[in-house]
Amino acid sequence: MAKVRILLADDHTLFRQGIRTLISAEADMEVVGEAANGGDAVERANEVRPDVVLMDIGMPGLSSFEATRQIKKNRAETKVLFLTMYDDEDYLVEGMEVGASGYVLKDSPSGQLVAAIRDAQRGGSYLSPRMLSQLVDDFRTRIKSANRMPRFATLTSREREVLKMLAEGNSVKEIACDLNLSVKTVEAHKFNLMRKLDIHNKAQLVQYAIQKKIIKLPTMA
Repeated sequence: MAKVRILLADDHTLFRQGIRTLISAEADMEVVGEAANGGDAVERANEVRPDVVLMDIGMPGLSSFEATRQIKKNRAETKVLFLTMYDDEDYLVEGMEVGASGYVLKDSPSGQLVAAIRDAQRGGSYLSPRMLSQLVDDFRTRIKSANRMPRFATLTSREREVLKMLAEGNSVKEIACDLNLSVKTVEAHKFNLMRKLDIHNKAQLVQYAIQKKIIKLPTMA
C-alpha cells in the first residue's frame, strides 16, 4: 500500500523533528520533505509532490496563506492542513478560503493530527474539536440574536406615529401641535424611538423609514 507523502512546513526545527518522529510511527505515512518558511514550502511542494502539507501559520517570508494558494494552484491534488497554535476564527476562515483541508491546533493530541492527515488524504476536511466548538457557540449566538424581537416591533404606537411624521419632514413643534402633545413629550418619544432603533441623525431616520416602507420615496414627475 502506498504511503501518504507528507511535507512539513514550520519555522521551528525542533517542532518539525517532533512531528517527523510522530509520523514515522505510522505505517501508512512518511515525511518526504521539510520547509522553514512559506517560500520554501512552495518550492519543496513542487519538488517532492506531497499528498499532504502540514503548514504552520506565521512563518517568516511568504505568508502561509499565500503559500497554500500557490501550492493548490500548482498541484490541486495536494492537501494542506494548517497546524497552528492560533485558535482564531479569522485565520480559520482565511485558511478555508485559500483551499486548506483542515485546521489542527498544535496542542491537540497526536491521534487528532494523524486522523486529520488521513481525512485530508481521503478528500475530507478536519477541524480540531476546540475550533469546531467555537464555531458552534458562535452559530448559536447568531441564532439567538436573529430570534430577538425586531427593533421596530419594540416601538409603541405613538413612537411609530412620531417616527413617520419625523421622516415626512415635520418638526417636533409641528408634530406636537398635530398630535395635541407637548413639545417635551414629542422630544421624549423621538429620543426613545431613536435609541431603540439605534439611529443617530435625521438622515438615518429617513433612510430607515423608507427601508421599512413607513414612508414612500417621492415619485418623479
